[in-house]
Amino acid sequence: MAGVSKGAAGEVLAARYLRDKGYDLLGANYRCRFGEIDIIAADDTYIVFVEVKSRARDSYYAPREAVTAAKQQRIIKTALLYLAEHPEPRQPRFDVIEVVTEPGQPMTVVSLEHLENAYGC
Repeated sequence: MAGVSKGAAGEVLAARYLRDKGYDLLGANYRCRFGEIDIIAADDTYIVFVEVKSRARDSYYAPREAVTAAKQQRIIKTALLYLAEHPEPRQPRFDVIEVVTEPGQPMTVVSLEHLENAYGC
């Protein structure tokens, strides 16, 4: 995957991780006027709105630190619009998946952490 961005690589890796954990992937890169949701997935109980953040191992801060309160609010508004368009019986949940990779090698994972229920409405 030469030339792939850290963000795109992180989203591919996160989607694989979720599939391997038994989640159904409902969508990716859902966009509206409020913002974007990287991955929408579901299990038996939850519809999960996932923000994926990727950084190289030598970054000065953890990927999760980029999910600011303002970003969380944009994601929540986007999720509410998605749910208005796609009625859903499952409980919504907001997760963050942080992917740390080797510098210059966005598909070489050093760590992947799934932060379930990272924030909420």
